[in-house]
Amino acid sequence: MELPFHYRQGVLCCDDVEVSEIAERLGTPCYVYSARGILDRFAAYDSGLGDVPHRVCYAVKANGNLSLLRLLADAGAGFDIVSGGELFRVRKAGGSADRVIFSGVGKSRAEIEYALEEGILSFNCESEAEIGLIDSLAARLGAKPSVAFRVNPDVDAVTHPYISTGLKEHKFGIDIDRIEQVYEHSRSLQHISLDGVACHIGSQLLDPSPLLESASRLLELVRRLRERGHAIRHLDLGGGLGVPYKPGDARPDVGNYLASTQKLVEGQNLTLYFEPGRSIVAEAGALLSRVLYRKSTPSKEFIVADAAMNDLIRPALYGAHHEIVPARTSLRGTIKADVVGPVCESADFLAKDREIANVLPGDLIAVLTAGAYGMVSASNYNARPRPAEVLVEGSQWRVIRQRETYEDLVRGE
Repeated sequence: MELPFHYRQGVLCCDDVEVSEIAERLGTPCYVYSARGILDRFAAYDSGLGDVPHRVCYAVKANGNLSLLRLLADAGAGFDIVSGGELFRVRKAGGSADRVIFSGVGKSRAEIEYALEEGILSFNCESEAEIGLIDSLAARLGAKPSVAFRVNPDVDAVTHPYISTGLKEHKFGIDIDRIEQVYEHSRSLQHISLDGVACHIGSQLLDPSPLLESASRLLELVRRLRERGHAIRHLDLGGGLGVPYKPGDARPDVGNYLASTQKLVEGQNLTLYFEPGRSIVAEAGALLSRVLYRKSTPSKEFIVADAAMNDLIRPALYGAHHEIVPARTSLRGTIKADVVGPVCESADFLAKDREIANVLPGDLIAVLTAGAYGMVSASNYNARPRPAEVLVEGSQWRVIRQRETYEDLVRGE
């Protein structure tokens, strides 16, 4: 399968569009997404379980642009949200509330009320205090929502510590060693349907083994809960599959992972929920940037670009790797350099000590695998307007978010 961003005769394209065409007409920095890339990856999840009852709920936190949400909603996706604002975005994009799962460790009273009024599919509950609040609010509103407790299975996701969520020391979920007691304590609640079990152990897993280990532990828990008389009908296995950010990184096989999961749940009479985000949108997006300057010191070579940490914070926040490539293959060879932006922070870099094309001022570069946790984490730090966003559909492209202006920076002040 051809990746969304690829070279044709030395020219970088997103599907059938040369990225330089977008940059010349729209300016830089800007985010570019492939509709085909997003839909292909969603379809791999949706078709991978065959006849097993399931719902693929895209994790809105990965990228919440309305046009991307609408694209996925039209393809039949559900949505995993972690805030009332994300529910608002889903509804604004035409997504159905009865396909929405509300996760997250700190839901406010107002957010829960909003979700109840909209009639969402289910809550993934993180504490006994939270489920008590959901029950009391549901009683007042005359609702009876589906609820699952998020279980912390104490499985090491073997990923960056900031995005690992399944160990005992993490704030997420309820320890598997006491979860049965929590289900028993919640049995008396009259205004919820406690009919699910959920977990999410972290993201960017290139090896699905921890996910399958977690699923096995949860299936054993489901068996014990059913023996105690709990009517468990659905199992939420979260998201977590990663993408290859570096050349040579393994690419998780979604089909094999889902086939293995299908074998585990065979005959269990459960509806499965999945919450992929990164693995659907990351490779479908890139950040385009223009080289401003070249700068040398006695110990370093710098490529100064017009994209910065406020546009893509992952390298500064996680030390994350993103491949950076020229819009046209270079005959000048390569150099070792830091790729940095204009923000006044030493942490403002897109790459450090990277072997990279020998680009010069005015050249266009693309920061790849930036469709997840890129624009959604962008800020106005240093009073920088946030980038435009573009969706490529075959040989056509359109702006799906206008570039911010200076006036936008002070709106509401």
